[in-house]
Amino acid sequence: MQENARSQGREREKEVSVVIPLYNEERNVEALLAELNEVLQKSFKEWEVLAVDDGSHDTSFELLVHAQKKYPELRIVKFKRNYGQTAAMNAGFKLSRGKVVVAMDADLQNDPADIPKLVKEIARFDVVSGWRFNRKDSAFKRLWSRISNGLAARLTGVDIHDFGCTLKAYKLETVKDLQLFGQMHRYLPALLAAQGYSVGEMKVNHRERANGMSKYNWKRLFNGVLDLVFIKFWTDYSKRPLHFFGGIGIAFLLASLLIAVYKVVIQLMVRHIPLEAGPLLLLSIMLFITGVLLLMFGFLSEIQVRMYYALKNRENYEIEKIY
Repeated sequence: MQENARSQGREREKEVSVVIPLYNEERNVEALLAELNEVLQKSFKEWEVLAVDDGSHDTSFELLVHAQKKYPELRIVKFKRNYGQTAAMNAGFKLSRGKVVVAMDADLQNDPADIPKLVKEIARFDVVSGWRFNRKDSAFKRLWSRISNGLAARLTGVDIHDFGCTLKAYKLETVKDLQLFGQMHRYLPALLAAQGYSVGEMKVNHRERANGMSKYNWKRLFNGVLDLVFIKFWTDYSKRPLHFFGGIGIAFLLASLLIAVYKVVIQLMVRHIPLEAGPLLLLSIMLFITGVLLLMFGFLSEIQVRMYYALKNRENYEIEKIY
């Protein structure tokens, strides 16, 4: 069903596709669509908006269906349940028909007026990331954002200021075949840069949240750190995990061998005393076992990577219906 929907969705190409993942945003839907329609109508001839309802429990979906009568360019993707923002963006990307795909939040903090500027800037880059230069968030969020963005830039080598800004523009070919998991949407510039795409940045307007509550919490903060570590590993070793685990495993085996040789030479040949179990010998045995296990884990990971690329067209979400 998803493959058919995807092929049908790309029959008619557009200039721009705007992908909006949303979850319980009933108080923002109508104002967002009205503002988007005004901006896009003035700036583009052929455009579409893909609203991905990520299992909302409020009236967000009903409001979207009602809005379709007023905005024929609106397409709605309804998930069977809540899968998270990354899965919603993944679905929106795959169903997009625009030469340029712009992702944005549904909470009205991203300014639709920045979309034409991002699309114009995409002529110079494959990806243009929004930079919320003057953020309208709490002091804690701004502080944590500065720390996490600095860490992300250092680990990934992608020198941008705001990985967490959803408002980004992508050339369609950069995102149509992506497989996203966890909270990987935050680090799309790093993932795409690792594939050889050029990444640029542009200052965008950031507005205070008018309605509803932020879904940012300590769990997302913690998960974001874990995802950053994963992104670093993925970009460096996703196609060669054996090099990572095998390298550490061989280092452990060599250390085990050196300790064992040292123990034998010092104890038997220099001191001329019987070889007995002690801290060094136990450490040597532990390093040897760990090294062997790491090598085995590396081989298993290599097999899993091969299986992943063989099955990479399988999705990690279920679409109930496309309107």
